Amino acid sequence: MPRAALSQDQLNDFRDSLCAAATRLFAAHGYEGVTMRALAKEIGCSPMTPYRYFANKAEIFDTVRSAAGTRFADAIDSAVKREAKHRPRLRAMCHAYVDFAVAEPHAYRIIFELEKGQRPEPPRVEEARGWFIMKAAVADAIADGALEGDPDVVAHLFWSGVHGLVALHLSGMLELGIGLGPLVEAFIERELA
Repeated sequence: MPRAALSQDQLNDFRDSLCAAATRLFAAHGYEGVTMRALAKEIGCSPMTPYRYFANKAEIFDTVRSAAGTRFADAIDSAVKREAKHRPRLRAMCHAYVDFAVAEPHAYRIIFELEKGQRPEPPRVEEARGWFIMKAAVADAIADGALEGDPDVVAHLFWSGVHGLVALHLSGMLELGIGLGPLVEAFIERELA
């Protein structure tokens, strides 16, 4: 007797489970350590079942990265929109960046650690949206005189500074007496000075 067709909700649930498993396995083993067979084992299905939903591992990680990038951009966008003045907006932007990375470290790593060949090139709009929100907030602050400098350069400095602190924190390297919170505050104060 043929198997009953799955509902759209059941299909979505399976895809979501597979993407969650890919995120967990990536955190433990890196991209190369994740196989379709390992994914199937992780969620308790036959080795061929994931191929009904995704063409290959690259498509799974493309989906995972895109969804993570959307959540990341939404968090930054929400923080930026909450503040009317430039300095509080930039502060909120930096905190939203850090908060996302701390709350979803595996998703954050997938956004930023997949190498060329493991992610689509060029990045899709939804994956780069967080950057464009940050750049626009910095450019607006410069245009209104709240900051000085070239918008591209200053936006990159904000991004690289916060990302660097997050990367050190997530790798366990901030063990020299100052934690992430105070360093983020010091970074923001220095950039807004």
